[in-house]
Amino acid sequence: MKRYLFRSSSAQSLQEQPHRPSPELFVQDSAMTTTSHAEPNVREQKPLSPVVEAFEDLANHLQRIDIDGGELRLDTFCDSCSLVSILFSCLGLAFKFAESEYVSKVGSLLEASKRHKTLQNILDLDVANGTVRTAGSHSRNLRRVRQGLDLIRALFEQFLATDDYSLRDAATTAYAQTCAPYHTWAIRTAVYAGMYALPSRDQLLLNLCETDQSAEKKMRRYINASLPVIQYIDKLYVSRNISLDW
Repeated sequence: MKRYLFRSSSAQSLQEQPHRPSPELFVQDSAMTTTSHAEPNVREQKPLSPVVEAFEDLANHLQRIDIDGGELRLDTFCDSCSLVSILFSCLGLAFKFAESEYVSKVGSLLEASKRHKTLQNILDLDVANGTVRTAGSHSRNLRRVRQGLDLIRALFEQFLATDDYSLRDAATTAYAQTCAPYHTWAIRTAVYAGMYALPSRDQLLLNLCETDQSAEKKMRRYINASLPVIQYIDKLYVSRNISLDW
């Protein structure tokens, strides 16, 4: 059973929790891995489906948090985010850097979830230590994961806004809106140069094992489900007087 909410009167991190085996990236949780042999094969062939379902689940539980209180568990958040990494790989070499950074940051947060219960816990710890923006800090890694989720959301929006055969304009716009303002000149230059290696629209659909019609439905579902997750993370920073311009 998945665990989404954590209720506590304290923002303290919980230490020495019983060890949990770290789930593999691209695998959501035990509920997914204990189904029949046929179902994981279908999900593996259609990577959008488990991503959409996981984020709709997160969005629904965030609605419950708004009503009933509580906090979002870090391990559950990481399990859902790990599914998104395969979407970066479907974009080919152009987004290899984004994929590498995203996978690394999710993995770091997943390791942190063995010691810290919720997203609030890791932010409060870094605030107390003055390490919110320090390279490698949990707060910085969470910020980068949030940007990765937003990049996929923006890319899907641009994909649906045009029928262009090339994805270069859509990907360039999505990157400029979400990640470029926070990357160095060298990284931006490399990413923009890599846009020429993007798969075509048809190739992306082939990589996703989707048709135009099925991809549109699932992309819109991800856009709608990921937005409240992104907004929830932003509110955690803003409520602690942490700006979002980094």
